[in-house]
Amino acid sequence: MSFGLIACVALLLVVGCGCTSIAAPAAPVATVCIVNAYPHDRDAFTQGLVYAGDDLFEGTGLRGRSTLRRVDLVTGEVLQVRRLPDRFFGEGVTVFGERLIQLTWQAGIGFVYDRAAFTVLGEFCYPTEGWGITHDGERLIVSDGTSTLRFLDPMSFDQIGSIDVHDEDGPVERLNELEYVKGEIYANVWQTDRIVRIAPDTGDVVGWIDLAGILDPEDCAYPVDVANGIAYDETNDRLFVTGKLWPWLFEIELVPVEESAMSLSEQSARGC
Repeated sequence: MSFGLIACVALLLVVGCGCTSIAAPAAPVATVCIVNAYPHDRDAFTQGLVYAGDDLFEGTGLRGRSTLRRVDLVTGEVLQVRRLPDRFFGEGVTVFGERLIQLTWQAGIGFVYDRAAFTVLGEFCYPTEGWGITHDGERLIVSDGTSTLRFLDPMSFDQIGSIDVHDEDGPVERLNELEYVKGEIYANVWQTDRIVRIAPDTGDVVGWIDLAGILDPEDCAYPVDVANGIAYDETNDRLFVTGKLWPWLFEIELVPVEESAMSLSEQSARGC
């Protein structure tokens, strides 16, 4: 074999063996434009948020203060409330048909309520912490503060699958409150101002939403906690976000990546 042929074979082996890898492109980051700002209970330690029909439901946390609520979107008034027993730390909530489902943090117990009356229909157990919950119409999707999302059967609550969420840098952990939006899973990332957009089949991160600066500095003069709470009004294509102890619940629109560099005045002029 000639030296030239040997060199050619060696080059093919190097190229084909995967020794050199091409980094995955970074997922795009979108900013937001505030469409409306609605009053939000400053005492609500928001752990779950969901919009269904014409109703906004909210789950709040902290032991001794955890609740399930029906809230008037426009005024922020609490229209209906059920308190959890003091030993439970309330977490995410979702609506599945005529049932409301609420997780708790460390107790390993979730509650199933009648959507209209808030009466308890049953309980279910899970082996991890409970953080966020949503569904895709067929499966419940739950987070536990790690990079793993689990899929549960909505009737038996048995686990029927899972995905590991990752971007170009590796696992994305601290996944918190969840919402299913247009075929994607949106998740608050705890202790950040970001929402991650996840492909439900692969766990790939397909985008980020940056909420930095959404609260006016004056609102932060009072105790506020991190962004937490995503709700989607599918009928009217409206996206809502809030946070723990925030004074406002915001209706937002995403600013496309190519427009993220626009000034606020330019964004306002184009009619967010």
